[in-house]
Amino acid sequence: MVEQANITRFMRKHGIATYDELIERTSRDNVWFWDVVTEDLGIEWYKSYHTVRDTSAGIPWTKWYLGGKINIVHNCLDRHAKGPRRDAPAVVYEGEDGAKRTITFKELRAEVCRAANALKSLGVGKGDTVGIYMPMVPETVVQLLACLKIGAICIPIFSGYAPPAVAQRLSDAKAKVLFTADGSVRRGKIVRIKPNADEAVATVPSIEHVVVLRRTGGDVPWREGRDIWWHDLVPKQRAACATAHLDSEDVALIIYTSGTTGLPKGTVHTHAGTLVQVSKEVGYFFDIKDDDLFFWLSDIGWMMGPWMIIGGLHHGGSIFLYEGAPNHPGPDRLWDMIERHRVTIFGISPTAIRMLMGSGEGPVRAHDLSSLRILGSTGEPWDPDSWTWYFENVGGRRCPIINISGGTDIVGCFLAPLPICELKPCTLRGPGLGMVIDVWDEDGHPLRGEVGYLVATQPGPSMTRGLWGAPERYIEAYWSRWPDVWDHGDWALIDRDGFWFLRGRADDTIKVAGRRIGPAEIESALMDHGTVREAAAIGVPHPVKGEGIVAFVVLKPGVEPTERLRDELKDAVAAHLGKVDRPEDVRFVRDLPKTRSAKIVRRVIKKRFLGETNLGDLSSVENPDAIEGIAKSQ
Repeated sequence: MVEQANITRFMRKHGIATYDELIERTSRDNVWFWDVVTEDLGIEWYKSYHTVRDTSAGIPWTKWYLGGKINIVHNCLDRHAKGPRRDAPAVVYEGEDGAKRTITFKELRAEVCRAANALKSLGVGKGDTVGIYMPMVPETVVQLLACLKIGAICIPIFSGYAPPAVAQRLSDAKAKVLFTADGSVRRGKIVRIKPNADEAVATVPSIEHVVVLRRTGGDVPWREGRDIWWHDLVPKQRAACATAHLDSEDVALIIYTSGTTGLPKGTVHTHAGTLVQVSKEVGYFFDIKDDDLFFWLSDIGWMMGPWMIIGGLHHGGSIFLYEGAPNHPGPDRLWDMIERHRVTIFGISPTAIRMLMGSGEGPVRAHDLSSLRILGSTGEPWDPDSWTWYFENVGGRRCPIINISGGTDIVGCFLAPLPICELKPCTLRGPGLGMVIDVWDEDGHPLRGEVGYLVATQPGPSMTRGLWGAPERYIEAYWSRWPDVWDHGDWALIDRDGFWFLRGRADDTIKVAGRRIGPAEIESALMDHGTVREAAAIGVPHPVKGEGIVAFVVLKPGVEPTERLRDELKDAVAAHLGKVDRPEDVRFVRDLPKTRSAKIVRRVIKKRFLGETNLGDLSSVENPDAIEGIAKSQ
């Protein structure tokens, strides 16, 4: 693996002998790195750039690859559709209901051209904004690339959002067209999408047309003159459309954050910055080759959806889309698909693994997963038991876990391992190449061996170009704690061996007797006990300590909740972290509220437990009954 790795090729080309030397050089001179990497990644420009980085307007407003002309679609599709990969699979799709499709690069290019011409027929051009509120089906890939092909700006929206959340995003971006579907299939049921789209669009006057894919059949609400069936609009268009030659800084995507701390933030990403960052990550961290099948369990509305599509296709690899729940009709659904389709690179969140662990090792061991060579994860910190379960049972102790962390606001990673370096359970190993980062204390001093703030001391090409329509909010969100330093909002730790670990979001941090602790450390200690399948820790007001810890736990099958077990779990945390961090209470619940991407929503747990009536936007919560379970917990 090391000998044939893409990053090994890069290191040899530039006379770099070791991992530590690689990180030191790409951090010390990241302008050099972001220049030479474009050639190694095979990025093609219509016109070469003359300036790699321009900070003349200030570090927060840095521009990249000035003078360059480029388009994501040329790199991800056009060149492959005309080259040796033209008849190779670009998209492999499976729906929960058994629907299957495979689309070659040549076929995908024709479909994207038709959809691009359809957008033009609706009056969409360069700089117009287009929403995608779709399930994870092949047409979603077509829509994304069609927008980028003509220079329109794509707004991917999570298909599970309720109308108010959809309306917020479309209204903020002043979207002109919305792509949606009549519905989707999840957990064996038809989930209606078009009625939600209608309710959202009713409050968004900028929307001129809603293009609807017939996915499930059946009647849907219809507004003549505005609504258009995909099958009536797209197939009749010409299968040829010129790809726009765009400036490097032209906007490709507005990806909205979840809005858990106020209104959603529209992060702004460019053609050059997005392509270089994402292709770097998929190419080096996940070592994709053109014969790989790349599957990341995601939705188009999460960053990882566009990330997988752009990164996989740029390198001529095949991407796998799954529309449905990861454990339906049985707990082996993912493992069955990996076996049948011979997936080679697979990514998932730690919480989803913890959910699947609840069914034991049997479902995963029943399938031949020998096609896998690299595993991925992102979204939240791991606990050692879950990481090890993933490594041993899914990867067969063969596959490195490329645990990455960054965010929507950089459409990429600050931290990521490489498949050539040694790993420890739960680690992210070190900085993502070219990302100049550190861990600081409150006063801006570097920390080692202690938890501190994850910061970036130099800009990167994929950092958001502000927040859409809110420049002051952008500065406040990322650049206000320290001058010209990006505060990412994560807690991180660098151990004595130089391995990096995440400790959760800084705004989830619990402050007990003046000492800050991330919930992930508490939750990991609880799961180490051996009786706990999942856990969530929150801080609640305490008259002496400032905050006390309350933990909510889902027990493993066959384990009964008792007072003795409650005390044992409290003691387990104290033994792991110290007496001051012994929870005030441990509550037993059947389930924890999560998003569809399997992230535990701790803020909602805290608000419900404290009896607050305004829980915020809950449309991304897949199991709302679990919220009431928090209130009834004992």
